Amino acid sequence: MDQDEWMAVRFEENRPHLRSVAYRMLGSASEADDAVQEAWLRLHRADTGDVRNLGGWLTTVVARVCLDMLRARRSRHEEPVGVDAPEPVGRDEGVVDPEHEAIVGDSVGLALVVVLETLAPAERVAFVLHDLFAVPFEEIAPIVGRSPEAARQLASRARRRVQGASPSEADRPRKREVVEAFLAASRNGDFEALLAVLDPDVVARADATVVQMGATSEARGAAAVAQTFAGRARAARPALVDGEVGLVWAQHGEPKVVFGFSVADGRIVEIELIADPERLGQLDLVMLGES
Repeated sequence: MDQDEWMAVRFEENRPHLRSVAYRMLGSASEADDAVQEAWLRLHRADTGDVRNLGGWLTTVVARVCLDMLRARRSRHEEPVGVDAPEPVGRDEGVVDPEHEAIVGDSVGLALVVVLETLAPAERVAFVLHDLFAVPFEEIAPIVGRSPEAARQLASRARRRVQGASPSEADRPRKREVVEAFLAASRNGDFEALLAVLDPDVVARADATVVQMGATSEARGAAAVAQTFAGRARAARPALVDGEVGLVWAQHGEPKVVFGFSVADGRIVEIELIADPERLGQLDLVMLGES
């Protein structure tokens, strides 16, 4: 058996799983098949000589393809005509697929897909990969372009929505207080006030575009992060960023830098600075008045 034949055999072994992953993300059997086909094409173009876990590699590829498809759908303001029933997924004629039966049997079917349609693309991908397929957040993070902790937050918000709770509404007022306290302390250059709202192990990360503006790519620890933001963020304004309280610095109505916050126990544990135009275009931003 040559290399091409071996890859084809291994891909077919993984196809039912890949279709299941794609369907749960996209809610469409035909789009799921398109995503799986794209994964097959990428497999042929890739050098997989060093890949030890081909199934995991293919799952990552399918997840990225699905994320791109979801974002494209959202950017076109495209609403699915309707979600497909789960019967076509993972089932070939005359073959009983246990994973497909699980989709139907454990309520991970049409009802869940309908709820998933309400999630932001990155939330949907993080939730599906972690909660339905047990993919670690360390592996999900590079797929959605976030840190592992931020990926965990995405999945958590999605989980609350799936379980029937409006994401973050219960703790949003407290989180807003924390973020606005951070903003006030930053504007005033109040180092001690910044320390008061930062977790001792807080991490601040900036994407490449923010770094080009003069920011540090990463700062760790409350003292270092407080030093980074003291006397800054004067032009930032509170906003909802993908449904979570954050900050936005805009010029002439166009967002230039978005501040994403992860808050735990009343303190900021992570700050993410985003300025890459493509990523900014993928965020749901709603400006808030200051308290």
